Amino acid sequence: MRRRRLLAAAAGALASGCGYALQGRGITTDSSVKRIGVPLFKDRSGKPGLDSRVTQAVVEELLRRGRFTIVKETTNVDAIVEGEIVAWNVVPVNFNSDTGTTQATRYAISLTARVVYRKIGQKEPMWANDAFSQRDEYDMGQNAQSYFDMEGQSIERLAAAFARSLVAAMLEAF
Repeated sequence: MRRRRLLAAAAGALASGCGYALQGRGITTDSSVKRIGVPLFKDRSGKPGLDSRVTQAVVEELLRRGRFTIVKETTNVDAIVEGEIVAWNVVPVNFNSDTGTTQATRYAISLTARVVYRKIGQKEPMWANDAFSQRDEYDMGQNAQSYFDMEGQSIERLAAAFARSLVAAMLEAF
């Protein structure tokens, strides 16, 4: 009985020190960066308004971190986040043919951007990704006229998720 307790205690001690830890629990960017410029993302996708929505989501996410002053200018700043939307895709992913004709009932949208986060005066960026992407899906519903409403809501979700992932990748220890 005593031996069993001793083995159980040893197993518990080993399990508690297994080496797993939660990553990304803090900001690891240069502590001298206090003011970040986030100019409007360039847009090569041709989707109207996408550049401003994505840029605004990135600004909001950086502000949520509470450590930085975020401005749209690139002067009098410590660092700059420059982005260029290189791809925007909407693809049907589910279909229904109950009515005799095949119609898309679910769409996937994806956004890919080239992003560089650089400190002013440094040649090498602090972080860069030439193909940072995010994806979302939405249901079409029965009414074809609701397509644009659903797409608009999905763009909002996509922009927010893109910004959360982007800022985490730029600033946190992953």
